Amino acid sequence: MSSTETKSLTDRGGAVREGEALDVAAVENWLRAEGIALDGQAELTQFSGGASNWTYRLKYANRDLILRRPPAGTKAKSAHDMQREYRVQSALKPQYPAVPDMVALCTDESVIGCDFYVMDRIDGIIPRANLPRGLELSQAQVRALCENAIDKLAELHRVDYRVAGLESLGKGDGYVRRQVEGWSARYLKAKTWNVPSFRKVRDWLHANMPDDVANCVIHNDWRFDNLVLDAEDPTRIIGVLDWEMATLGDPLMDLGSALAYWVQADDDRFMRALRRQPTHLPGMLTRREVVDRYLENSGLRCDNWTFYEVFGLFRLAVIVQQIYYRYHHRQTHNPAFKRFWLLVHYFHHRCRRLMR
Repeated sequence: MSSTETKSLTDRGGAVREGEALDVAAVENWLRAEGIALDGQAELTQFSGGASNWTYRLKYANRDLILRRPPAGTKAKSAHDMQREYRVQSALKPQYPAVPDMVALCTDESVIGCDFYVMDRIDGIIPRANLPRGLELSQAQVRALCENAIDKLAELHRVDYRVAGLESLGKGDGYVRRQVEGWSARYLKAKTWNVPSFRKVRDWLHANMPDDVANCVIHNDWRFDNLVLDAEDPTRIIGVLDWEMATLGDPLMDLGSALAYWVQADDDRFMRALRRQPTHLPGMLTRREVVDRYLENSGLRCDNWTFYEVFGLFRLAVIVQQIYYRYHHRQTHNPAFKRFWLLVHYFHHRCRRLMR
């Protein structure tokens, strides 16, 4: 495939969604006041998603920028903390080059009504449920991409957070316990009448909690659609995005949460229907092979991987149930959430099967 053809596969965004317009003039005035030179008129697009922070692209003749802001109506800044997200990436960049270059942070809500930050766009391919149409990788290339994704996570976990100045990012030892107790409490708060109690799963997690294996920078949302691939060599990862949930914690908990989204080719039909990343392709590692590759690369030991796998699925069940809770109580009318309670039952089944 030629350079021109691969360039056409890079992620460019689409039309701005209704109700999510961006005041480009206000942003441009602020950027220029910050000393950022902008040539020409912005070509504005918006990236897919929107359940989390809203992400826009402002392309100028001399600069290709990404703007991140919270969704409209966000009440708690802690849920969409632009200042934290900006500062984490600024601190990580010298130690972990896959982080985008930060440009500027705005905490003046008079500009567009909320905090936001701007960073340089990384020009590359973002793999979603499927690879972009026209991108065909051999089985060997798929395997190389998969191994590089695992190795890039292990590389993050080796970053010295003290050198990066990120000591205040987490609470120290006891991360595993805090996560099990925290997600258990969130589930009980979001439970509706039509989903299981998860009592046996919660009790099992409490009873089988290992000690923290390490305390390091973790991403907490490691998926292929948060990675940017080199358009010239799509097996190479040149960017890692979406640092909203990054913290200091246990690296095996990060891996367990990542594998909750990992759908392999021989999974059952229900699991395959949930796939959000191209982990089904010939050449992709199985979940077990991912764990083996990570442990070999990181040098860590794990005597009870089942705990991390069950935790990852339970955490995902809680996230899904929190979304369904909003639909159930008519806080949102998005029809896509109508049957999310069925997913919660499925994740409960998967947890119980692993526990056995």
